[in-house]
Amino acid sequence: MERPPRTDWRGSLTPRGWGFVVAAAVALMAAQVMGRRDLLHLAVFLALVPAGALVASLLVRPSMTVLRRPHPEVVEAGQSTEVALSLRHSGLLSGRMSMTEQLPASLGTGPTFVYPGRSTGRDGASNYRYELGCPRRGLYWIGPVEARHSDPFGLAERRSRIGTGTRLTVTPAAAALPAAALSGVRGAEGIIAARIQSVPSEDDVMTREYRHGDPMRRVHWAATARHGELMVRQEESAVSPEATIVVDLRSAAFPDAGQEDAEGSESPSFEWAVTAVMSVAAHLSELGYSLRLLEPGGGPALARSPSAPEPDTIEYAGRDGVALIAEGLAAIAPEPAPGTAGFSDRLLDRLEGHRHRGPIVAVLGRTTAEQARGLASASGFAERALAVVVGPRAGSSRAAVDVLRDAGWRAVEATPRSSVQRVWAALTVAEASLDHGERRAGPGGGTRSSA
Repeated sequence: MERPPRTDWRGSLTPRGWGFVVAAAVALMAAQVMGRRDLLHLAVFLALVPAGALVASLLVRPSMTVLRRPHPEVVEAGQSTEVALSLRHSGLLSGRMSMTEQLPASLGTGPTFVYPGRSTGRDGASNYRYELGCPRRGLYWIGPVEARHSDPFGLAERRSRIGTGTRLTVTPAAAALPAAALSGVRGAEGIIAARIQSVPSEDDVMTREYRHGDPMRRVHWAATARHGELMVRQEESAVSPEATIVVDLRSAAFPDAGQEDAEGSESPSFEWAVTAVMSVAAHLSELGYSLRLLEPGGGPALARSPSAPEPDTIEYAGRDGVALIAEGLAAIAPEPAPGTAGFSDRLLDRLEGHRHRGPIVAVLGRTTAEQARGLASASGFAERALAVVVGPRAGSSRAAVDVLRDAGWRAVEATPRSSVQRVWAALTVAEASLDHGERRAGPGGGTRSSA
């Protein structure tokens, strides 16, 4: 994506030009003191030369256009993209220009090159290429190009910003996760979902939100009354199980927001959570799950992300779905939450509406025990309910982890220094503790687990 081109010209005298001005002032003073007309003529000449060069630099200026194409336009953090630049001008241009590509500070210093360049196309455009490293996720604007052009005598200099910028999306990098935490679950959940949907009853039926075009005969009135919105029977057989990922976007859950780590990244806890969500989404998709992303209020998790291609989408499937999730996570940020900044009834209703379709994975920021109780009952909506609670320090959400584990969740703590792979593997250890009763008593009888 590229903004409309714009050329902004500014002129100034060079040190040599200012030298002419100083010489003119000295000659003028000498002419007054000595009363010599020839010195007066010299002073006028010395003043007019740089003034004429400056006026010419402002009036005689070529029209410049720039075309910029990053390849790829969406790149994973830690990778590089190749940027192709094409510049050309119309109008009078004498000499050469020095060009510098303007980049955001986090992407480093832009390259400098000379225009016209050595590589010139048939249309007269000069073509350049450079490699750009992308260390962290975000939505960036590359450009504009800043040009410096002096007159043949080097008395005046033109500075210009050509064009504006091109958008570059840097997505979070996914870590490879071990499959042990969900081993042997996908097939079982697929069978359960198909069995419930093929023999529906009024007390045990799969429902979903009404979609435009659904026949009214499929409306499930009891579920509609319970949810407060039209719900329909989901009678078709499940082709693949679903996994729901709860993405914590509560600003209160990330108290280190606004702080920076050693690498200058804001809110290390939130950055870790985004990486974990990306890793879990890619991992579950590889296992054959379709994905649903929800935020604590029950809405689409990527609804307010400026980089999301489809912000109102909840369901994602396949590689294309993972690519959409990655792009949406590129510029996502915590959002203020209403009320007690907990988990809404709407979220629980959505989780219940897709019960037994697949695992629930919650990636949470710092959470209190009271807030955790609002989410605890959701463990009954899936055979596996997993939660990772990340905080700035170890133990900051231990009480919430205990509440979730007591309710049947497999929950662990994490900090921004934790390895995402080790945290995911720790969920398997949590399962073993639950299955064999090997719990270590903590406050309130809960099991403590951290990574």
